[in-house]
Amino acid sequence: MAAIYSLFIINKSGGLIFYKDYGSAGRMDTNDSLRLASLWHSMHAIAQQLSPVVGCSGIELLQADFFDLHCFQSLTGTKFFVVSEPGALHMEALLKNIYELYTDYVLKNPFYEMEMPIRCELFDLNLSQAIQKDRVALMGR
Repeated sequence: MAAIYSLFIINKSGGLIFYKDYGSAGRMDTNDSLRLASLWHSMHAIAQQLSPVVGCSGIELLQADFFDLHCFQSLTGTKFFVVSEPGALHMEALLKNIYELYTDYVLKNPFYEMEMPIRCELFDLNLSQAIQKDRVALMGR
């Protein structure tokens, strides 16, 4: 079984700019993925405002019975989140690796327009390799 079910990248306005499903049992259609991204963006913002801790950056981990949702927010406000198996390890490192791929292959692409959906072949290729590498490392433990 794969550790990662899906990956979402949300722009600072709450719009879904990238979604990739990695074999989760309940595949979502486009509207469902857009709704989920918008909902997560809103929950993240509300948690940030309601937190009694000064400087709180929002929800980083949401644990449920059958999945975990890990989130990384960049300094620009772009959010990266993965839905994974419960208790999956090293998701923070994977999210930071995905962010590095995003900066290397998407933001440095002269044809990419900020805040728009990501359509970059090199990003897709390197992302697939990073996810596969994570799965192999997980199975080796």
